[in-house]
Order: sequence, then structure tokens, then C-alpha cells
Amino acid sequence: MYRLDGLLLHLQGSPEIEVDACFRQAMSVARRQEARSLELRIAMSVYLLGQRDNTRQDAQGILSEVYGRFAEGFDTADLTEARNLLNSAA
Repeated sequence: MYRLDGLLLHLQGSPEIEVDACFRQAMSVARRQEARSLELRIAMSVYLLGQRDNTRQDAQGILSEVYGRFAEGFDTADLTEARNLLNSAA
């Protein structure tokens, strides 16, 4: 829910600090729950928004770090999308 709140706040033009707070909260919850797939989706959202907000390098680092913790399932839609995003940044 925090990830979706962050996306909605971004679409509404809310201050970046509010959007960032939602994503940080979402990441914290996902890590506490050891929900790597949700963490990956959050990282992809941060990356996609970072491209528009000129924070691409930081967002790329977050996505790369989360993606790097996966050891299997690389044919899933989320991991395929993450890999494509990282490859397009290179």
C-alpha cells in the first residue's frame, strides 16, 4: 500500500519528500517481511520515477542491489522487467 500511495502522491504532484517517504516505508515493510518480490517492485517504481526526477543513478543503485539478491526465478515478469530496466541504463 505504501508503494501505491507513493505513486499516487507523485501523480498528484506532491512534494518529492512525501513520495520518497512512502517508498522508504514500503521498502522497510518489504524487508521486514522478507518479501523480495515486493521489494523488487518498489525498487522498479523508484527507478522509473527516478528517470523523470533526475535521481536516476541513485534509483539504479537501489534496483541493482535488490535485483542482485535473487538467485532464481529470472524468467518471471518482474525480474525480466528489472533486468531490462538495468540493461537499458547501461
